[in-house]
Amino acid sequence: MKRNYVRIHHRKTPVTVLILLFFLSGVLNAAAWRSTAFANWYTNTLFPVFTSLYGRLTSLAPFSVGERLLVIGVLWVLDLAVITLLLVFLHRRQGYRRFAGHFWYATAWVAAIVLLIQTFGCFIQYHCTPLERSLPGYGTSYTLQDLADLRDYVVTACNTLAEEMPRDADGAVVCEGGEEAMQKEAQKSVQNLSSAYPRLSGYQVRPKPLSFSVFVSQQYMQGYYFPFSMEANYNELMELMNKPFTMCHELSHTHGYIYEDDANFLAFLACTQSDNPVFRYSGWLGILNYVDNAFYENAGKTVYREHVAISDTVSQDNQFLSEETWDMIGRTAKLDTETVKKAADTYVDTTLKANGVSSGKISYSHVVALLLEYYNGTFPEETSAP
Repeated sequence: MKRNYVRIHHRKTPVTVLILLFFLSGVLNAAAWRSTAFANWYTNTLFPVFTSLYGRLTSLAPFSVGERLLVIGVLWVLDLAVITLLLVFLHRRQGYRRFAGHFWYATAWVAAIVLLIQTFGCFIQYHCTPLERSLPGYGTSYTLQDLADLRDYVVTACNTLAEEMPRDADGAVVCEGGEEAMQKEAQKSVQNLSSAYPRLSGYQVRPKPLSFSVFVSQQYMQGYYFPFSMEANYNELMELMNKPFTMCHELSHTHGYIYEDDANFLAFLACTQSDNPVFRYSGWLGILNYVDNAFYENAGKTVYREHVAISDTVSQDNQFLSEETWDMIGRTAKLDTETVKKAADTYVDTTLKANGVSSGKISYSHVVALLLEYYNGTFPEETSAP
C-alpha cells in the first residue's frame, strides 16, 4: 500500500507544480495591475537580476535566441493542431490517445513557463510609473507654437548634422568599424545615460541582427525586444541611420522601459549624447518623423510650409529601406507585404491594449509629448555634442 501511495504522489507532484506556475503568473500580474508601487519595486530591484543572469546567458549566442524560439513555437503550435485533429480519427487507439495526452501535457508546461517569463520580463513593467512624470515640464499644457519651436529645432539639428557625416563615394553615411562597433557604442551610450536614469545601469545585452529581416521589414518594424530571451534585436536590412537609434531603443526595453514612447525618448537621449557623430545624427533622425508629422497634422499645410524645410540630404538619409532592398523583398518574400503589415499592426495594437496601454499602437507617437516636457521650451544653442 505504501508503494502505491508513493507512485501516485510522484504523478501528482508535477501537476501541482504546473498549477502553481500558472497561479504565480496570475498573482504577479494581478499585483502589477493593482499596484504601481509593486511594479516599480519589482522593475527597479528584481528585474535587473533577471536581465543580468538570463540576458548574459543569451548574449553568448551569436544569433538571436528569441528568433529561434519563435520558430520553434510556431512549429510546436502547428504540431499541436495536427495532433489534435488526428485525435478525432484515432481517438479509439489507446496508444495514440496516450501520445496526444503527453503532447498536450508538455504544451501546458511550455505555456506556463513562457507566461511566467513574459510576466517577469514584460507584463509587470507595463504598470510602472510612466517616464513622463520625471520630466521638467510634466503637467504643463503646450501650445502649437511650442510644438513648432520643437519641430524647427529638430529639423535644424538634422540639417546641420547631415552635412557633417562621413560618407562614401555614393553619398551614403558610413560608420567606422561597421555594425559590431555600433553594437558596442549602443551599449556604452545607454550605460552613460544611467547617471540620469539609474534603471539603465547594470549589464547591457548585445544588440543582435535578425535573421528573418525580410519578414520583419514587411512588418515595417525596425527591431524587436524578446522578453522570453531578454534580447535587443534589430532589422539587419534597414538603412544604416536607423540602426543606432533602434539598438538603443531595444536596449532600453531590456532595462524595464517597456513603453514604446519611453524607449524612443531614451534612445534619442542616448544617441544625441554619444561621442559618435553617426549616433548623434541617428538620434535626431529617430524622432524627426514623429515631431514633423505631429506639427503638420496640427498646423496644416499652409503654416507648415512657412517653417524650416527638411533638406534633401536628410530626406535621403531618413529612409527605412532602400529601393534595392524593397525590390529584393518583393522578389523573395513568401507572403504579401500588405497582409503581413496589417497582421503585425493588429498584433502590436492588441498586445499593448491587453497590457493596459489604452491608446495601443498610437503610443509610439507620445514621444513628442516627452520631448516637449523634456525641453520645456528651453533649447540649447548647440544641437551636436562636442
